[in-house]
Amino acid sequence: MQKTTTTTMPTPAAASTAAVSPPGTAADSGVVSTPMAAASASLTHSGNKSRERGDSFGDSSGPAGIKSEQQQHKKDGEMEEETTISAKQQEIPMAIHYMASFHEICVVTALLPLVTLFTCFVTAYVFQYDDVHETHCRVYNIVPSISAITGVSPQRYFWRFSIALHIGPRIPIAFVYKNYYRAQLARLAPSLVPKTSWLITLILVLNCIEIAALGGVTYISNRENYPVHERIFITFMICSLCYMLATIKLNSILNARQTLTEHQRLSIKWKKILFVASILSTIGLLVFFAKHRFYCHDLAFSWFAFFEYLIAIANMLFHFTIIWDFPSQFMLIVQGPPETLKNHLAGKPKLN
Repeated sequence: MQKTTTTTMPTPAAASTAAVSPPGTAADSGVVSTPMAAASASLTHSGNKSRERGDSFGDSSGPAGIKSEQQQHKKDGEMEEETTISAKQQEIPMAIHYMASFHEICVVTALLPLVTLFTCFVTAYVFQYDDVHETHCRVYNIVPSISAITGVSPQRYFWRFSIALHIGPRIPIAFVYKNYYRAQLARLAPSLVPKTSWLITLILVLNCIEIAALGGVTYISNRENYPVHERIFITFMICSLCYMLATIKLNSILNARQTLTEHQRLSIKWKKILFVASILSTIGLLVFFAKHRFYCHDLAFSWFAFFEYLIAIANMLFHFTIIWDFPSQFMLIVQGPPETLKNHLAGKPKLN
């Protein structure tokens, strides 16, 4: 067998490392300095600084990064929820569950108290004559007041039930009128719009107060609490007359220089007639109320009651003119996504 001898040649780095340094250099302290070592040390130092900067950046931006990530998750969740809701809404089919003639609703609403009042008058006059003619003056009377015939039993329950059914539809009708009038503002000159818009709001407020006062005089009878009943009745009278006057004024503004339909002419004509009748009846009511209260004249209370009936009938018929204002409208209960319904209705022309 032959003996193999391996000779290892020193690398340049090793040769450089083996070189003898002059006295007083780093070799004396046991540290060997070479160009490669210097470069390696420089890279190591730079890496350490980079790590330090990275650590420092991570420490300062850690909470902010977590907060930003949480906000992003929240936004993603909201977007997913909106998408889900939108998808569900698109799945809801359009459907009409109920459709009623608005004309018929208004007729029933207006005639209900009139029919009930007549029924209470006849039954109380026939079966409870002495009870409904009793007054503090103890004088002769032949016509009982509305408060008298609706304050005895069982007429009071019939009257209260009727007024409850009457008031229910009148509240939405008041807001229908508001929108009906506002839809006509586009035909006016811009200078008239603010004043007319304010008048529409006033009519809505007066109408609501009148409805509330009607409920008050119905459920607080003069036999139970006369002072309160009297004040609520005065409120009803004032609001009723102001409502009539404001409505007539508004119609004169909206229909100036306009070609009116037959229904509109009838509505405006009868509104004016019934308002004049209400004013004259109110004057007569006040005159005979004073004669009855302060002088106790015979039949003074009967004349007071007569004018009270005229005022009530004129008020009911004034609201009955709604059959000419809305002759062919319908009330709907519709199922569907709100956005779809709004978009559908926005494309329909409004009444001017």
